[in-house]
Amino acid sequence: MGSIEIQSSEPEIVTVDVLAAKSLIQTTHVYLDVRTAEEFQKGHVDSDKIINIAYMFNTPEGRVKNPDFLKEVLSLCKKEDHLIVGCQSGVRSVYATVDLLAEGFKDVSNMGGGYLDWVKKEFPVKIHVTK
Repeated sequence: MGSIEIQSSEPEIVTVDVLAAKSLIQTTHVYLDVRTAEEFQKGHVDSDKIINIAYMFNTPEGRVKNPDFLKEVLSLCKKEDHLIVGCQSGVRSVYATVDLLAEGFKDVSNMGGGYLDWVKKEFPVKIHVTK
């Protein structure tokens, strides 16, 4: 009897730790920070190649998904770009990574541990000071 192989339609998520993410960001990858603009301004990964597009917004009812997330990413990135996706702790970035892979992006990795882990490792950060 033959065997039946079942293919999952879910794209496989690659998660890299902050050390690997730092190395990739310093070379070929763009860092996509999916936190809110307010979180981003309080401090973010220090990189020349960084984009901030919120995956979720805070509302009085709680967090809601940004309905324009993919459209906004596509306006700034090509599907062939190498992306590292990060958030505060590594949860939103998983969902964002799934959506990007499903949209046809070829090289997207989730940064496990997020910005909190980045800071814990004492890697460089940038903080926007408003005047």
